[in-house]
Amino acid sequence: MSKKSQKSDCGAQQLSVFDLLRQVQSDKTQARSDAGTLDYSAKLRDALSAAIKGCPMGIHQIAGEMSHLVGRTITAEMMYSWTRRSDELNGRSPRYIPAEYLPAFCRVTGDNTPLLIMVELTGSFLVPGAEALRAEIQRLDEQRRDLGDQIRRRRVLLEEFGK
Repeated sequence: MSKKSQKSDCGAQQLSVFDLLRQVQSDKTQARSDAGTLDYSAKLRDALSAAIKGCPMGIHQIAGEMSHLVGRTITAEMMYSWTRRSDELNGRSPRYIPAEYLPAFCRVTGDNTPLLIMVELTGSFLVPGAEALRAEIQRLDEQRRDLGDQIRRRRVLLEEFGK
């Protein structure tokens, strides 16, 4: 007697990969038509604050490590200015973290959330190092299978020519 195959129960909350891709595509389409939908400055500011709070280093140490990584001086005051909301409330122009500092910030704090926010705005995905390697291996395996198929077809052709 054959066994019934069991379906995995992903739960109501978890999306399948296809559902997730459909949602991203829908978000992309909606983002094209809605003015201001890519203004995530408050969300980014909150993520920066949370990363600083969650980091075991103090803000001065974070600034020093970032300065070392980017080769420019980054001060704690600069970092405070990237995270405070009082500038907007007091009529001053808000300050933002320069995009070229984001990788250093994420590496030093150990929190990729600010970078994830930026990547998600483009409708893309950020894949951690190990997952990126797995994806690369999968791609190479597919190429190897394709090459094997091409070699087999050419051998068949060669045999046809030999007859």
